[in-house]
Amino acid sequence: MRADSIVFAIAGICFGIILGWVIGTQQASRRNATQVQLQQSAPAASATAGDAAAGGTRQPPALDEGKVQSLLTIIKSDPKNVGAHVQLANTYFDAERYPDAIKWYEEALKLDPKNPDASTDLGVSYYYSGRTDDALKQFENSLKLNPKHAKTLFNKGIVLAFGKRDLQGATDAWQQVVQLAPGTPEAQAAQQGLQGIAAARGRAPAPSPAPPGG
Repeated sequence: MRADSIVFAIAGICFGIILGWVIGTQQASRRNATQVQLQQSAPAASATAGDAAAGGTRQPPALDEGKVQSLLTIIKSDPKNVGAHVQLANTYFDAERYPDAIKWYEEALKLDPKNPDASTDLGVSYYYSGRTDDALKQFENSLKLNPKHAKTLFNKGIVLAFGKRDLQGATDAWQQVVQLAPGTPEAQAAQQGLQGIAAARGRAPAPSPAPPGG
């Protein structure tokens, strides 16, 4: 095993400290941009242990068919209703129906291409569909719309860490979160991620630069 692979494996364990925050805020945060759930990105051994403890394979949440039909009715009568498109995508995302979520996020962005939240949600959906490179490209699109979008930077860090095994890239992204959004849940989680990487490397994390004008 390469040395950097060992570092990543240890870091994967350390990332568990922010798992609870991500899961706990997933539903509420999605309306302002989705947070990647580390549970689906953690080392396979950890996932296996979690399934065993739960007594079997975790089942995805049920799709809210009533809500889907209601939103489809709205879209049929008002095809340019961006909010309905995003809500429909969110509903499919909540049920872990990522291909369907991708379809409706993409449709929403055709109507409102300057929506960084929907763009970031689309990137997360790409990642869960195994399209890591597309996810990162979509996050870059979000950051072009809003370079200070903390949730995009936080998600970017997770995808770089778990999808690309790029701990330095994740560090850079999370340091930006800490700098741009101090005191927010995203910054707190990013700081814990930075501490996890630093612990895996056996050194203290370097202090983040003060925000401009601070």
